[in-house]
Amino acid sequence: MKKKLSRILSILLPLLLGVFLVIYTFRQFTPQEVEDVKNSFKTANYLYVGISLLVGLTGFWARAYRWKYTLAHIGYTAPFPVKFGAVSITYLMNMIVPRSGEVSRAIVLKRYADVPFDKGLGTIISERIIDLFLLIIVLSATAFLQFDVVKEHLADVPFKKLLIYGIIAGALFLGSILFFIYSKLSWVQKLKTKVSGLIEGALSVFKMPNKWPFLLLSVYIWFSYVLMFYITIYALPETANLSFGSVATAFVVGSLVITFTNGGTGWFPVVIGKTLTVYGIPFTAGTAFGWIVWGSQTGLIILLGGLSFLLLPLLQKSK
Repeated sequence: MKKKLSRILSILLPLLLGVFLVIYTFRQFTPQEVEDVKNSFKTANYLYVGISLLVGLTGFWARAYRWKYTLAHIGYTAPFPVKFGAVSITYLMNMIVPRSGEVSRAIVLKRYADVPFDKGLGTIISERIIDLFLLIIVLSATAFLQFDVVKEHLADVPFKKLLIYGIIAGALFLGSILFFIYSKLSWVQKLKTKVSGLIEGALSVFKMPNKWPFLLLSVYIWFSYVLMFYITIYALPETANLSFGSVATAFVVGSLVITFTNGGTGWFPVVIGKTLTVYGIPFTAGTAFGWIVWGSQTGLIILLGGLSFLLLPLLQKSK
């Protein structure tokens, strides 16, 4: 009972917070600002939105195609429609329960391609670790490109307090690492085994015979994400003149929001709107832009994920 309740809360709490944030934000708008947001939706050039979704579709394809290399490395294979459907379901499930998509993806692979659950999940975790490294690279590059802009907004930041907090957090982290390394407790030893296996699985990516196609596809996946976001700026005249650096900043912030919430539900448009105000974009226009990006990508996820749920069983029956 407690487990079920905790699962329900893990789903509903981020969603309710997101809905509350949207309602609160729109209550701060004047009637004229609400009309401005509506007018942005009406006058947007949805041709660019359509082009961005086509780019996003290639990202789905690349993620599904990339999967064959990690599966082949452990001696398994799966039909491309199964892999594509599993990837589509992953995105859809992550919108319902954060990070549940990876488990769902391994379940789909087990059901329709007979790949053992643990083996499939291991390949997915390896991919996610590589994706995390690429996100860190994008984040670091964006911080470097936009440092001059960001530093103007750091004048009121209490760096001394942050430094003290950073030292305390660093000491706690170092202490945890030392405890983890030298502890002889049984549960720590079991955790060490799991962590070492996870690291070994991630590093095995670099030992694959086809590691370069895998890594190139990984780079393309993130390139498609950024390109989707960048193309959509031309849908609104207020955002059409944004620099690539400002778009990259908004993209990184949006990616972090999606990672730590139910697919950014409620949060994404508001946070994107706030981020773009740093670059002189009115909050109403930035919020409308965030809704267009989030709404179009969410629609694509629901479409592909829903079709995958419907068509994969039919594919299995036909076999």
